[in-house]
Amino acid sequence: MNIALYGKILKKESIPYLQMLVDKLEDVGVHLLIYKPFYKVIEKNVSIKSQFSLFSGYKDLVNNVDYLFSIGGDGTLLETITLIRDSNTPVLGINLGRLGFLSSVSKDEISAAVEQVMQNKYSIEERTLLQLNYKENNFGDINYALNELSIHKSEAYSMLTIKVNVDGKYLNTYWADGLIIATPTGSTAYSLSNGGPILTPDSKNFIITPIATHNLTVRPIVIPDSSVVTILVQGRNNNFNLGLDSRYNFKDKPVELEVRKSSVNLKLIKLQNESFFTTIRKKLNWGLDNRN
Repeated sequence: MNIALYGKILKKESIPYLQMLVDKLEDVGVHLLIYKPFYKVIEKNVSIKSQFSLFSGYKDLVNNVDYLFSIGGDGTLLETITLIRDSNTPVLGINLGRLGFLSSVSKDEISAAVEQVMQNKYSIEERTLLQLNYKENNFGDINYALNELSIHKSEAYSMLTIKVNVDGKYLNTYWADGLIIATPTGSTAYSLSNGGPILTPDSKNFIITPIATHNLTVRPIVIPDSSVVTILVQGRNNNFNLGLDSRYNFKDKPVELEVRKSSVNLKLIKLQNESFFTTIRKKLNWGLDNRN
């Protein structure tokens, strides 16, 4: 069995947990493929006894790996879609970060998580991705996002004018600092911090959430994920940032965008006794009240 390890940084306090993961995977006879830049970060601090391979991108992994383990926080896991793309490789998030809605395996659960994966005691959650199309297509063939598409002003004292149509029908023109189109996965991320609702991962919806709208009656709206959203972005200075998850491009002129559900999904490994409701209760500290 081949398992890829992807990460970006390694804090000193996380070294024992990564070593625990490597030792456990070696004990069960897994062949490791390690992201090359990550290996340069860990090589002096983590001992790897068995033979392993290094990988640099999608072409090194497609048809060559059974699972990918994301080591870090949710931001690290978001970046795995640039490696996974359409390969359908299942991803397990191991949380060495802080909050961790997606990277749900805690440091103390590493050994048990590996055992469950080896014994096929898990299920797969199909996480919807959204796809962005526009004339310039600066994102190339990775023009999709797991959390959200975001549009945000680039200058402190200006605002954007954002006209939105859904399936060819005019919805609204937002005078705001920006706009978010979020998936159910992204409902607990940037959209939530701007007042958007939380959706369960299997919800077949997108959320349109304005950022600091200049009209207080405007609120987030939930639409079917079968919808095609077209967006015309303008403004006094025509400058704004366009983002897909943590990947950004700067725009300096009006542009029309098309957003729709991608044909590609992310396969997220869900372990036994794990549920979305349990995760949000733990991460958002729901129920921490003497009356409960």
